[in-house]
Amino acid sequence: MCGIAGLAGADAVRHEHTVGAMGATQAHRGPDGTMHAAAGDGRAVLSMNTLLIVDPQAMPGPYLDRETGVLLAFNGEIYNYRQQAAAWGIPLGDRESDSHFLLRAWARIGPSCLDGLDGMFALAVYDPRAGKLFLARDRLGEKPLYWRLDGGRLAFASEVTTLTGYGAAPLVLRPEMLAIETPVGVDTPFQGIQLLAPATLLTYDVATGSLDQHTYWTLTDRQPFTGTYREALAKYSVVLAEQVPLRAPACDFALLLSGGLDSSALAYLMRPPVCVTVRYPGQDRLDESKIAATIARDIGAELVVVEPDPIDFTTVLPHMMSALDYPMGNASTFSEYMAYRKISDLGLKVAIGGLGPDEFLMGYVRQALVLFGADAVQAARMDAYQPLAAKLLHPAGEDLAPAEAVARLVLRGPDAEGRIRDLIADAMEKAGGDLARALTLADLATAWRPLVMTSDKLASAYALERRSPFLARELVELSYRLPVEYKIAHPAEGKRILRDAAKALGLPQEVWGSRDKLGFASPVPSWLNGKLAGWADAQIRTALAEAPAAMRPLLEGGLKPGGRFDRTRMQALMAAAWFCDQTVRAAA
Repeated sequence: MCGIAGLAGADAVRHEHTVGAMGATQAHRGPDGTMHAAAGDGRAVLSMNTLLIVDPQAMPGPYLDRETGVLLAFNGEIYNYRQQAAAWGIPLGDRESDSHFLLRAWARIGPSCLDGLDGMFALAVYDPRAGKLFLARDRLGEKPLYWRLDGGRLAFASEVTTLTGYGAAPLVLRPEMLAIETPVGVDTPFQGIQLLAPATLLTYDVATGSLDQHTYWTLTDRQPFTGTYREALAKYSVVLAEQVPLRAPACDFALLLSGGLDSSALAYLMRPPVCVTVRYPGQDRLDESKIAATIARDIGAELVVVEPDPIDFTTVLPHMMSALDYPMGNASTFSEYMAYRKISDLGLKVAIGGLGPDEFLMGYVRQALVLFGADAVQAARMDAYQPLAAKLLHPAGEDLAPAEAVARLVLRGPDAEGRIRDLIADAMEKAGGDLARALTLADLATAWRPLVMTSDKLASAYALERRSPFLARELVELSYRLPVEYKIAHPAEGKRILRDAAKALGLPQEVWGSRDKLGFASPVPSWLNGKLAGWADAQIRTALAEAPAAMRPLLEGGLKPGGRFDRTRMQALMAAAWFCDQTVRAAA
């Protein structure tokens, strides 16, 4: 997992030392070298933290095209770079990587090359011929990229804290952090610093200071799939078998194997040498290690079991929050962190995970609740989700409108300014009347950002590259296009087409036939009301003593006992650990 940072402006070269310092703050993202380079005209300086995956002997970036002067800093992987190089007539040596391809493609055809890229990336390109800096992110935002304008210069970085170190950035507590535990859209908790949106190209003209942002890809213009289910399953199975193995690196790697459908399908398709699962002793409800062991044995992989305890949580919380940059709502944060730490201890560089099918193929119970109604979900004996279903109860016994039902299911606090409801309403409108597509778009606008960002940031904290094969462009677009009944035909059996594809792959019935979804959820919420209650209270009260007024409701909410699956207390504790960091406290 690489990192990028830099500065563009008329006097950028005078701040070369500053850019070097920015790169140094992200050095953990690229243990194979942190370097920076100035453009020939002195109007841009780019830094890159390099993690070498494709060729361990390659030179670290940034990369310069000597003929045109185009300068590139790149974070990520382009999986189809050799195919595109051949299609566009771009020469590549045997030991040259996707970065060399991208540099030459940009020098030759400019930003339009983005449409042909299939991968995960955040990139910065300075083109002296036009006097412009270009920033771009992949279609689903797997790689983060933040930016700010200050003093006639544009600064950017892979991590927020790199930009808070560049200049003053007062703390701004967005109301969405109470509503869904994380900022939304392009907002961050720091004034003046924005997250570049997924599938977005930002162009900054150094001479005029003008800035333009353009969305280069969208799901909403994809035409519905009109074939039969049998045809859809055949098409989906082929795309799955073609695209997923392309995401396997040439080196040894580890798969995050929960024992659920998504990660188990990846196990059979990618045949990882190592599988890592997380188990909490005494928490049978969260334990899928027996299934994980079966899967690992079937594919001939080593299974590594991580067993975190409450003391581990108290020990790693400060580093975990430092890695995240700011609080994010994700039930698997602690489990993921501990898994990545173990993978790093094993000396591996790449971790594979199963993000994607839940959002695109209706794998969440909240989606089933909207599609089928609370009564149908409860009739399917999904008793563990009754508290979630209770959110849809109407005092007059009437059915809720889909948009309001979605809002109630995703909200974890007050939607003070109505922004979450606005995002959901916008998703409903863009979906053109297809409720399953609307649910996907609503997820991407609300709950998706913390999931994908957590994966990148926690893996990067241990110099790992995180890959999510289900986010292959062709697979995502096909999944979105499918009719709702191809995605889910029963309240307890979402991801219908993936289940059937997994069955054909030979996965055990206990995987493709399972109706329960656990993933890497942890018992941290219950720990905070039990063994760690006193410790948690002390941490939150310490932060409350100096916290700004806008942050107090979030912290105070954590002083109240919560239910087994209530994350309010955990979110308050994470916010407290974040605020106690000296950089954040200074910004406040």
